[in-house]
Amino acid sequence: MKRLIAVFPPDRLERVKKVLYPLDIGGMIITEVRGIGLQRGPEKLKEMRFFEYPKVRLEIIVKDKEVERAIDLLIETIQTGRVGDGKIFISEISDAVRIRTGERGETAI
Repeated sequence: MKRLIAVFPPDRLERVKKVLYPLDIGGMIITEVRGIGLQRGPEKLKEMRFFEYPKVRLEIIVKDKEVERAIDLLIETIQTGRVGDGKIFISEISDAVRIRTGERGETAI
């Protein structure tokens, strides 16, 4: 299992939810966040200032067989080619437990 954390502009969230829905994922955690990436604001400023931009943080747990498909769908749906499109972070999940039933592993997601 892998955890994918995607951080991207909020105007793309509805499209992302639609393309991820058919995948075998256990659900989504969606958080409104503010962040600083490469864009950091206007370059012409002489003083060191950082501008926070509204973003969405989407977290999903994906079965190993669906990881590459999920990443491809996220890129296809979010990417515009402009600075500020976002990032996807991928990490290993060693286990999961469904609290209601006690199921573990991929069946728990």
